[in-house]
Amino acid sequence: MLFLGAGLIAKEWLQIPEAEMTLVALSPAIFFVAISAVMRGYFNGRQNIKATARSQTIEQVFKTALTIILVEIVAIASNVSTEWMAGGATLATTLATMAGFGYLYLYYKIRRKEIALEIKSTVNYKYERVRTIIKKILLVSIPIALTAIMSSLNKNIDSFTVVRSLKQFLPEDVAVSQYGILGGKVDTLTSLPLSINVAFATALVPAISAAKARKDKKAITSKTSFSLLVSMLIGLPCTIGMCVFAGPILNLLYPNASDGTIILQISSLTILFTILDQTINGALQGFGKLKIPAISLGCRSNCKINFKFNFSSNSRNRS
Repeated sequence: MLFLGAGLIAKEWLQIPEAEMTLVALSPAIFFVAISAVMRGYFNGRQNIKATARSQTIEQVFKTALTIILVEIVAIASNVSTEWMAGGATLATTLATMAGFGYLYLYYKIRRKEIALEIKSTVNYKYERVRTIIKKILLVSIPIALTAIMSSLNKNIDSFTVVRSLKQFLPEDVAVSQYGILGGKVDTLTSLPLSINVAFATALVPAISAAKARKDKKAITSKTSFSLLVSMLIGLPCTIGMCVFAGPILNLLYPNASDGTIILQISSLTILFTILDQTINGALQGFGKLKIPAISLGCRSNCKINFKFNFSSNSRNRS
């Protein structure tokens, strides 16, 4: 759907026609990301975080190397067409996800017999009907999937509303440029602390689930408290640092395009709360309270959409 509808999405929804090639290059990654997510969830559930970490490391190494190589090749072949260069960079992301999936598949294939013997040797091992297994999986996965969808929707709201709203007050090229600052630089920087903290949130789910199964309330409290403390230690310095030193950070990382200081300062205020939100969601999911994160993110998305459209409508009426 993304491959065939890339033109419609780029031109009508995003209102950035140049993004069509990027969406086309990204579309194959959806399949590999979906399968990899299941396999990473499986290994995380077995508290084998190393497999997930290695696959993600391989993915990032491939993404970095292939992005540099493909962008250079496309730049030479297309006479420095930024549209095709962006597509080449996105193609590198797709190939990197395939590499990460490849590692997970080989790792599982090697460990499959060992895992099967371990399962058969456990005291609680028993056969279940496929229908029963599917029902159990859906009861857990649907609320978690809704949480992930809401989280993704929160990020995509900006892509559908920012350019559309700014074009009411600014020329189209300036509006696209401002969205590029938000999505390309500011979101990348503010997402870095979140990517560090996500490891604690991910590890918290199976750890609390195991403690809950043992009815060990002390372990649940201590693990949750420790994870929240670590999240605070990650989020608070990042929030203060990016707010105070927004200008120097952008000058250091983007010396030829350092615009966006105010946007980074405002966005940095969300880091601490988003990090705590990540950790609390992991604790709730591990404890079996799967609906609460989905409801929370749904309320956030609804408020964000309403605020953006109301602000845009009021500003247009005043002008």
